[in-house]
Amino acid sequence: MTQTKASNENIWLHYVGKNMITNKISFTLEASTRYANSFSEKQQYFIRPSLDIQVTKKFNGSVGYSHYNTYVYGSPSLNKTDIPEDHVWIQGSFVNSKGNFKFTHRLRDENRFVGIAIKNGPEYSIDHYDYRNRLRYMYLLNYTLIKKENKVKLYGILGDEVFLNIGSNAGKSLLNQNRIIGGLGYNISITQQIQLNYIHQNIWNYSNTFQESNPTVRVSYITNFNLKKNHT
Repeated sequence: MTQTKASNENIWLHYVGKNMITNKISFTLEASTRYANSFSEKQQYFIRPSLDIQVTKKFNGSVGYSHYNTYVYGSPSLNKTDIPEDHVWIQGSFVNSKGNFKFTHRLRDENRFVGIAIKNGPEYSIDHYDYRNRLRYMYLLNYTLIKKENKVKLYGILGDEVFLNIGSNAGKSLLNQNRIIGGLGYNISITQQIQLNYIHQNIWNYSNTFQESNPTVRVSYITNFNLKKNHT
């Protein structure tokens, strides 16, 4: 089977905001605007709210929703028209620390409803949505580089995330995506941090006839606010 390959230089602008509602429950809003080939082409945007429960000190469970829109970008292009996509998902995260190391394991099960484009005259349009199931596993290692007053200020990041097509409508490729991650994080304050990561993103299309290999820079702004009422 012949496979077409493409490469795009991506820039992703990323926000994650966690808001504690009670000692155990939080609301998280994640959003991203993504560009291909520097800022010359829109690649994708998504918005991802979730409700999170701190089950134990080390384990966190989440249920959430995601809405994506993926644009026509690159040459050759993966898509013929803009593709909308909606997810309902559940997730578990396990975080453990030892010395200057912090280890994160995250497993997410995504129920995807993907817009399917058909040719209507000279143009393509979304005709219907297909259901697809995807499993995502991420391993992330943080290493403390600089501390100030016994608090982490600067840390290194290294990890990988794999996306697997599963279920009866999984397509011809087990792999949907893989992302190799490396970068730096800086804690501005107890509630705010920024991250600068290099991500090498590989994408395989549903029929496994097209692969993207994309060097990517992601800039993230992360907040963690406590909305609980203070009691004396």
